[in-house]
Amino acid sequence: MTAPVSRPYALYDVFTATPFCGNPLAVVFAADGLSDERMQTIAAEFNLSETVFINKPVNPAHTAALRIFTAVQELPFAGHPTVGAAIAIVEARRMAAGDALSGVNTSVEMLEEKIGLVRAAVRIAPDRPGFCEFDLPKRSAHVEVDFDEAMIAAALGLGLHEIGFENHRMGVWSAGVPILLVPVGDVETVSRAVCNATLWQETAPVVAGKEGPAFAYVYSRGGVSHDADFHARMFAPGEGFVEDPATGAAVAALSGAIALFDGLNDGHHNYRIEQGVEMGRPSSIGLHLDVAGGQVAQARIGGEAVMIASGHLLV
Repeated sequence: MTAPVSRPYALYDVFTATPFCGNPLAVVFAADGLSDERMQTIAAEFNLSETVFINKPVNPAHTAALRIFTAVQELPFAGHPTVGAAIAIVEARRMAAGDALSGVNTSVEMLEEKIGLVRAAVRIAPDRPGFCEFDLPKRSAHVEVDFDEAMIAAALGLGLHEIGFENHRMGVWSAGVPILLVPVGDVETVSRAVCNATLWQETAPVVAGKEGPAFAYVYSRGGVSHDADFHARMFAPGEGFVEDPATGAAVAALSGAIALFDGLNDGHHNYRIEQGVEMGRPSSIGLHLDVAGGQVAQARIGGEAVMIASGHLLV
């Protein structure tokens, strides 16, 4: 019998500066040698929305290769594992070097993910949560797929008349992970949404490249926080959890819808999306869009993360 290998791990709360808010993430270091099946088993054992495994990069000029798993499947890309992993790598590197942190320190980390190379800028400072902002590896695009809007609304406990606001309409968008965006008129309607898992599995669209139906992202303008531009909830029945407190991949998908439906002028546009409020785990996700010639030229997502635990896996 092969002796187990001690692999360090850390738990982070992501898209928040406050422990036990935001989206919890397991970060497993030194994951080289773990099979796909073993990584999936470990992710199921942590039973969080996502677990990220840090491996040596294929290209030695890059920082690391990331593998991202929910409790039931691997994802090609996800926002809160990218933010959490980048911050965890930088913090672990400094701890290993024994450096005393003095002032603000910044670095650029190149992360190999299934979707492609992700450039992440990390900032750490004494007595502050780490901050990371990354370039979207793929621009959000609308996905043509058939679905019944009335049935989708019913699966979310809403009426068809409550769907849509201004120019925003329901549709599937993807920047690596397909998301069914469901715009509604106000924060109160978002808060009333309740996902019927059985009905969702029966009625939600299935998109090529993803096991199971698309995730549901219900959003409106405004928010509970005074600085929020959008208020959102993300439902993912069938993924081992019903609701997610912070979803970078959904915000990445939302970027395309914002650019189209709001008819953004050329220039820089900055947004703050709040999520997880109804779960008691409020999160804050920053979205930056650079528009040129009426098209999104570049999009970035950013947020903070704080470590709440660490240990070793014997696998």
